[in-house]
Amino acid sequence: MKFLARHLTVDLYNCQASKLQDQGAVEEVLNNDLRQLGYRVLNISSEPLSEHHFAFMVLFDAGHLVLHVYQDLRYVAIDIFLCHEEPQPEPIYQQFQKFFRPDKTKTTLLKRGDFGKDREIKPKIKTRVAPLRKIHNTGAKVIRILARRKQQ
Repeated sequence: MKFLARHLTVDLYNCQASKLQDQGAVEEVLNNDLRQLGYRVLNISSEPLSEHHFAFMVLFDAGHLVLHVYQDLRYVAIDIFLCHEEPQPEPIYQQFQKFFRPDKTKTTLLKRGDFGKDREIKPKIKTRVAPLRKIHNTGAKVIRILARRKQQ
């Protein structure tokens, strides 16, 4: 199967507090680390979203990256989207892990744009029947209880 892109989501928990305070340092790391990994940075923008929350959006030649820093929670959320042949978002994530030094991380990798020739793309349909099953089970219990009472 050939995938068009890979999308890596990263949660960094209990990051080093001093690394979360300086927006300029975070922007410098974004710029330098992407360039060291061979990407050409096209645009970086940052915005404070609240008193303790700021975000960066980086557009580069092979994709984009969004990074949210929650200073009071010592938490960083990162989305890395790479859209080129054999995309490898993990080295980018590893650079940020070294910088923020979290106690715990969680990553999720999504393969985007599956254009495999044998794969038919169909929408997923979810049907929840759990509430109906509960009603059926409850009704069956009531009938059993009533049957036992008749026998007594």
